[in-house]
Amino acid sequence: MSRYHETYANWQKNPDKFWEDAAQAIDWIKPWNKLFDPDAGVYGSWFVGAECNTCYNALDRHIAAGRGDQIALIHDSPITGALRKYTFNEVYEEVAALATVLTDRGVRKGDPVVIYMPMVAEAAFAMLACARIGAPHSVVFGGFASKELATRVEDVKAAAIISASCGIEPGRTIAYKPLLDGAIDLCTHEPDCCIILQRPQLECDLVEGRDIDYREAVDAAKAEKRFTDCVAVQATDPLYILYTSGTTGQPKGVVRDNGGHMVALAWSMGNEFGIEPGETFWAASDVGWVVGHSYIVYGPLLIGATTILFEGKPVGTPDAGTFWRIISEHKVRSFFTAPTAFRAIKKEDPDGEFIRKYDLSAFRCLFLAGERADPETVKWAEDKLRKPVVDHWWQTEIGYPVSQNPYGLGLLPQRYGSPGVIMPGFEVHILDDEGRRVEKPGTLGNVVIKLPLPPGCLPTLWNADARFFEAYLSEFPGYYKTADAGFIDKDGYLFIMSRTDDIINVAGHRLSTGAMEEVVAEHPAVAECAVIGISDPLKGQVPCGFIVLNRGARQTEEEIEKEIIASIREKIGAVAALKKVVVVLRLPKTRSGKILRATMQKIANNGEWVVPPTIDDPDVLDEIGRALDERNRRAVSA
Repeated sequence: MSRYHETYANWQKNPDKFWEDAAQAIDWIKPWNKLFDPDAGVYGSWFVGAECNTCYNALDRHIAAGRGDQIALIHDSPITGALRKYTFNEVYEEVAALATVLTDRGVRKGDPVVIYMPMVAEAAFAMLACARIGAPHSVVFGGFASKELATRVEDVKAAAIISASCGIEPGRTIAYKPLLDGAIDLCTHEPDCCIILQRPQLECDLVEGRDIDYREAVDAAKAEKRFTDCVAVQATDPLYILYTSGTTGQPKGVVRDNGGHMVALAWSMGNEFGIEPGETFWAASDVGWVVGHSYIVYGPLLIGATTILFEGKPVGTPDAGTFWRIISEHKVRSFFTAPTAFRAIKKEDPDGEFIRKYDLSAFRCLFLAGERADPETVKWAEDKLRKPVVDHWWQTEIGYPVSQNPYGLGLLPQRYGSPGVIMPGFEVHILDDEGRRVEKPGTLGNVVIKLPLPPGCLPTLWNADARFFEAYLSEFPGYYKTADAGFIDKDGYLFIMSRTDDIINVAGHRLSTGAMEEVVAEHPAVAECAVIGISDPLKGQVPCGFIVLNRGARQTEEEIEKEIIASIREKIGAVAALKKVVVVLRLPKTRSGKILRATMQKIANNGEWVVPPTIDDPDVLDEIGRALDERNRRAVSA
């Protein structure tokens, strides 16, 4: 029996008691004098007056409780062949020594620090060291171009930068230091110091007077036992600033506070992900994204679980069995990754042969998020793994799941296409474009969250309260605008169909591209797909499908296209007007696995487009253009 309905009802009945109880999982230096103050900040603030430290809760208190010898962090890098396990004691020494290096160079509470690192253990140490001294960190995805890095360094006014000499990708080494130096040259604001981790795969030259060798400085502090203590910060003080992916022009820095963030993540680890202290949790994301913040570094460590930091890819490092090797070897209980990773595995290993090679007896549940999980991918994973598969939905701004099937509270019946029910703390409504609440279940509209947002969500944007209000709170007064479109069914399951920008208007009919993608993905030859709206002189917009074929697909492209068009007509209706399907080798994606539909749409409409800074491989965009041209030529010749 699931405890979900009872738990959600308890939150609705007495939200103050719910969050006061949840806050008991955190060690506070000073208790709050006001649980929630509606007059503080843009829409209110949580745990006002309380003092705490996130690093203390993630490390020191577990050591004080006698668990210092437990493994806290595993760095598994199939790309470099490195494997290193760190106990809580060892992580503490690395973090407290790095905090000393920062304070020696004048970094103090409130001074922002930019972290520009690959997927190495030192990236997590850097985040925790900043949290230890109350310096808000801003992690920038390693390998971002100089211009993109510069805009973030400039906007946050970084007192220091922690970086590495290089990052390692399959088949290539990316030199970070020239990108970092180029970014600093572009800035009017210059950081006081740069702490550089020299990686043996490609070392770099250091700038005298500015650059510090990470390992030399940290080892020197450790040798002298100069370990910096945790600094008390306000619960409402910023823990980090994370710039949203795909930012153009002025960056948009999402702020996360200390107190509410800890309470929300600690509650979610047990009640939503079903993880207990001492168990191993793995989120196969990057520290540059919000998943890396919430569920690689902070969430697991806050409750005393073991976390895995993975430097690799779902396929090709070395094969489509990498995920199963790690789950088996490290006895992972719950695993969190993006649906796009599973689609890549499904394409390479459609029969799940690699899964059968490993002992997954300790593994309990797979969690998917980051990109809409199409039902076919979920069904494939369920069939091959013989484990529960839980889609869930949230955003960078929110910080943890809004909707899911709560494994920790007890699973509810699976509903394919839905991330699940609404989690305690969130009241989700569907509004039409005029801001009126949609009452009829199953009606597509704007997905919004009633204010106030619960603990752990963004209180504002970095130095931009007015911009935060305008971007998120002004269009639908009393609500946070998610910019997602979807519906809630009669049983309370939420369905996220697409971004509101991806709802297309075909001859006056508002249609969800996500619903069409579900149908396209059902075709046995399709490994993954995307549907976008392209301009049409008669109907305004018509859908165009892009598909990547499964390995070994035997039908011709024309046959597959005809079957997909017929299926759309049958299951959605002739009004969908899907008449073009383009076969591509791969879809353009961000490094976190999101499909770049907006860029594809601009290419298809012959509009102006730029290479998004978050793209994994820019060459894919040229491939999309060539595939479109070839499909159009074939249509003309026919």
